[in-house]
Amino acid sequence: MINSVNKKNWCIYILLCRDGSLYTGSTNDLENRIKTHSLGKGAKYTRSRLPVKLFYFENLINQSEALKREAQIKKLSRKEKLKLSK
Repeated sequence: MINSVNKKNWCIYILLCRDGSLYTGSTNDLENRIKTHSLGKGAKYTRSRLPVKLFYFENLINQSEALKREAQIKKLSRKEKLKLSK
C-alpha cells in the first residue's frame, strides 16, 4: 500500500493504535514517518499506544493541502474515519 505514495507529494495518514484509537497526521515521507512512529519516536500520542498500523492514507498536491485535509479528517467522528478506508 505504501508503494503507491509519491515521495514528492504530501499525504495524510491514519494510524490504528494498539488501544484501537486512530491517529491522523501528515507527511511528505510516509514510509519513514510510520517507521518513526513504530520506533516510539513519533507523536507523543502514539508513543504509549504501540504498535501502530497504517489504516488509511491519501496523496495530496502540497503541504498546504495536506494540512487542510488533516484538519478536516480530525473533525470527523471515529465512525466517519473508519468509512474512509472503504
